[in-house]
Amino acid sequence: MAPRPVPPLLVPRATDEYALGPPSAADRRIRAQVADAVAQRAPHLGLSATDYAYDRRGTAAALAALDAEAGGGFFPIDPEAESDPEAAAAAFVGDGPVVDVQTHLVDPSRWAAPSAAALAGFLAMVDPQRWAGGVDPTAIDAAAWVSLVFGTSETAVALLTSTPGPADDNVLTNPQIAAARQVVDRYGGTGRVLTHTIVHPNLGPGELEAMERWRDDLSPSGWKCYTLYGPPTAASPTGGWFLDDEEVGLPFLERVRQLGPPVVAAHKGLGGPVPGASVAAASPRDIGPAARAFPDVTFVVYHSGYERDPDAEEGPYPAEGPVEGVDRLVRSLAEAGIGPGGNVYAELGSTWYLMLRRPAEAAHVLGKLLVAVGPERILWGTDSIWYGSPQPLIDAFRAFEIPPSYQDRFGYPPLTAAAKATILGINAAGVYRVDPAALRPEPRADPAWVGTASVELRRALAGAR
Repeated sequence: MAPRPVPPLLVPRATDEYALGPPSAADRRIRAQVADAVAQRAPHLGLSATDYAYDRRGTAAALAALDAEAGGGFFPIDPEAESDPEAAAAAFVGDGPVVDVQTHLVDPSRWAAPSAAALAGFLAMVDPQRWAGGVDPTAIDAAAWVSLVFGTSETAVALLTSTPGPADDNVLTNPQIAAARQVVDRYGGTGRVLTHTIVHPNLGPGELEAMERWRDDLSPSGWKCYTLYGPPTAASPTGGWFLDDEEVGLPFLERVRQLGPPVVAAHKGLGGPVPGASVAAASPRDIGPAARAFPDVTFVVYHSGYERDPDAEEGPYPAEGPVEGVDRLVRSLAEAGIGPGGNVYAELGSTWYLMLRRPAEAAHVLGKLLVAVGPERILWGTDSIWYGSPQPLIDAFRAFEIPPSYQDRFGYPPLTAAAKATILGINAAGVYRVDPAALRPEPRADPAWVGTASVELRRALAGAR
């Protein structure tokens, strides 16, 4: 018997970097409850069960069930939003543009690369219904990316990045990332896509030497690094490297300072399992020292140091004793004297997706980040298109609140509508110097340019391999 449709927020998936554990008893209860609601409501609304599940009304039903399971106060959804399209639109309305600083795609022709095997394994493991016949890389390629990110969501600007690994071992290369930006510039307007150039400074001096050519030829908005990836170093005997170590990290940051752009995005948290990766080197313990030593460099901490523990959830920050997850970032910044308004930004890609189904944990993580770095130093990211359209994640974030009881007990500030708008777009627009003309107000891109760009993107990536 085929599984009953549920909204995408309730479908467990993995990222290229992290595999989820089995669903909890609460997860199973919520999915069963929402599957019943989908089956009951859809016929009365003239929709198929799948169409309802993927509609904003399905998102409202999923969030209401999550909220009820967690005790209430996290997703205060109007019950009418589960049936009425206007009420659903009102439940998720927001001010300001959406700038997503973490999006992904693959080149199907590179699907034989070793990194593709790992990605395919993750996707097949956590979404067996979708990939029962094997992972189809064309479903997560450039055409799917532009259609899902721009055609089915409110994303005004997307930053395209890639997975770890050198060019001959990756599902997307640095030139291909730049080629995707150029295509969208032609059809969707200049500035709709920002890009990273991926650097592995621990793989030899050639990487640092190539940065000047990459800067000039590829025009990245920032440099992306995976400290957890690669062979052992003196600072990380189990593999990988750290931003503050003398062997790899400091020379890399000096090169960034010398060349620009002065933005370093570092994968921190979600430490495994990845072939060739070290869980220890995914720790954000080096962010504070590196940011203090390089105050003229902006550090974007991908995933904010979050580690999803299937058996435990993050709570309030412990002032003393050992720390895990996001608390490692909080402590590193505190010990380095980096606070709100500093040169460190916490990013929410995959972190928000993984914790939104555990609302109490989400309140603690967001509350701790609001205190540690402030609302002006949190960036929106989704890790799309591994999760399909990013719109349900946007809607869930707009609906989320930190309950007053958490504010009173733990000293967290409220997650106001203004703070959400700042996080969803305003902050990234400043970090990456987004052209204001790219911050278009329309909720969806024009299907005409999306369709044309989809065709052209496949050609462009083929020519940029």
